[in-house]
Amino acid sequence: MKHFITLSDWSTKELWNLIDLAVHLKFEWKSGGNRPVMHGKVLAMVFEKPSLRTRVSFEVAMKQLGGDAMRLGPDEIGLGKRESVSDIARVLSAYTQGIMARVFNHDHVVGLAKWSDVPVINGLSDAHHPCQAMGDMLTIYEHFGRLERLKLAYVGDGNNVAASLALAAAHFGMHFTIATPEGYGLSEDALEDAAPIAERNGGKIEVYNDPHKAVEGADIVYTDTWVSMGQEKETEQRLKIFDPYQVNDTLLSRANKYSIVMHCLPAHRGQEITDEVADGSHSVIFPQAENRLHMQKAILVELMG
Repeated sequence: MKHFITLSDWSTKELWNLIDLAVHLKFEWKSGGNRPVMHGKVLAMVFEKPSLRTRVSFEVAMKQLGGDAMRLGPDEIGLGKRESVSDIARVLSAYTQGIMARVFNHDHVVGLAKWSDVPVINGLSDAHHPCQAMGDMLTIYEHFGRLERLKLAYVGDGNNVAASLALAAAHFGMHFTIATPEGYGLSEDALEDAAPIAERNGGKIEVYNDPHKAVEGADIVYTDTWVSMGQEKETEQRLKIFDPYQVNDTLLSRANKYSIVMHCLPAHRGQEITDEVADGSHSVIFPQAENRLHMQKAILVELMG
């Protein structure tokens, strides 16, 4: 049985199949609706963190595919607190045909997968956000008609989104650059996982502290919040440290003339990105958000269909 925990668990061919499937399901939906391939199936959605895109995209995806989804918030399930992760996994496996979990601790989603008899999807953890990265690859593919040899520059915090983007870029033969302040870079584990995949697929990964160097000639400029959920106590310190990493018109002028700007949302406008860029002609932020739905459908059909 296959789970969707991190992109390093999947082959490049399997990820290309997900892109192709998402393109097909999106076209099918826009042409009159998806076939009810999830009829009679239920997805359990376990949330430790608040959510807009993850919750709505998975719930709508299941309904548009003829199935159903059930939200289980922190009040209903205390992962590893009210009940052990292994017990939760075994109970949900008996009731539903799939589990999606949005958690603080990556070990919790790994534990769910270990004990579950149904597919488990990582809807976000502190280490990885594979659903986001694959939705982003779909958006880039739609815009440029290819993924190979494009330059994707990520600017800001070396967080879970950055880690999954590095893996996705490696799989699809992209040139991935990341610029972060000293001490806020990608984890060594993320870089070690991505490096051999990039080498196999003709990609490249480069790490910078200078955002202007990272963005030079980029086809895609990507940023995310500087203060993730659970880091609120560091807000004042982080805003000072990350200030030079704002994606604004000056930074964007270093990128390719036809570059696109991406943000996984929620955006803190005036911090990591300006209104002018977020709402400007280079921005694909909202088509990017929509594509979470279509990629989620592909993941669900691949695992549960």
